[in-house]
Amino acid sequence: MPEASAGRPSRYEVIVFDWDGTLMDSTATIAQSIQLACRDLGLPVPPRERAAHVIGLGLHDALKYAVPELPEARVPELVERYRHHYLSRDHDLVLFDGARELLVRLKERGLFLAVATGKSRMGLNRALGVAGIAPLFDATRCADESFSKPHPGMLLDLMDQLGVERDRVLMIGDTTHDLRMAENARVDGLGVAWGAHPREELAALPSRGVLGSMAELSAWLDANA
Repeated sequence: MPEASAGRPSRYEVIVFDWDGTLMDSTATIAQSIQLACRDLGLPVPPRERAAHVIGLGLHDALKYAVPELPEARVPELVERYRHHYLSRDHDLVLFDGARELLVRLKERGLFLAVATGKSRMGLNRALGVAGIAPLFDATRCADESFSKPHPGMLLDLMDQLGVERDRVLMIGDTTHDLRMAENARVDGLGVAWGAHPREELAALPSRGVLGSMAELSAWLDANA
């Protein structure tokens, strides 16, 4: 069983992180890429809040929500333009300050670390490679391998792969999609208010709490995980 830093047994065995807006500072780039893709195709350009709200969903679901008027036949066009804009900028994206250090500390405690993300497998592998932290994670799950959030599928898959029970899993994310996925999987959720969704939306959902900085998250995990 993993040991907490104070020597007491850890409550959790697996800490699952969302990626965009939770570990990587990518919210603005994703929202802007959606807006630019819509502009390219002459589609209604969603306001920043709506474009950011879809972060965490699978790309198809995200674009359909961001642009409700989008005909199904034009989804592939919008996907292509979104990827064009995002991939031209993603090499400049960085982890939030303190994220790498937190992951290393959790790993040193013997906890399993995982990712559940709306990114595609190709997109997550690319992001992990750019960030240089792939070896820190024991398992990862993407929307194109399972169901899009808030369906519990990604968390259920991770629990099955790692062989852990739901009461030993904590899901950390910056969106209501993450917290609803945790609720649907019947695992604990923890919100972080530095990403795509505002604190008040996160606080309205069942969770262990909503934290405002990476330092707060680190302290919370030391005390509660």
